[in-house]
Amino acid sequence: MIPEELRYHTEHEWLRLENQSAVLGITHFAQDALGDVVYLELPKVGATVQSGQEIGEVESTKTTSPIYTPVSGKILVVNEELREKPELVNKDPYGRGWIAKIQMSDPSEAKRLMDARQYGDYLKSKAE
Repeated sequence: MIPEELRYHTEHEWLRLENQSAVLGITHFAQDALGDVVYLELPKVGATVQSGQEIGEVESTKTTSPIYTPVSGKILVVNEELREKPELVNKDPYGRGWIAKIQMSDPSEAKRLMDARQYGDYLKSKAE
């Protein structure tokens, strides 16, 4: 359940790198911990964001959780489909449940994120 091609943040966001931009979402682990997602506060298109900044939030039947960006840049587009179908985050967190696309101002920030193996080890260490 941890796709190899993605990069991972300690706050359980993932990035799919596409040249100078990155698609952002939350991991299967995060959506599973949250329970049924009922609403997302999406970031604003055009907003300039800094690595580690809260850019939105996910509301579920259990709790509300912030969404952080692991890279700095500009929000290019958000997944408008989530406004009507927030449950896509639960059903397909690595596909149709993506949250935003970011034009990275410093692509090297993505290199500091965990790969799939490191993220798997991170999850195991948190479970102990």
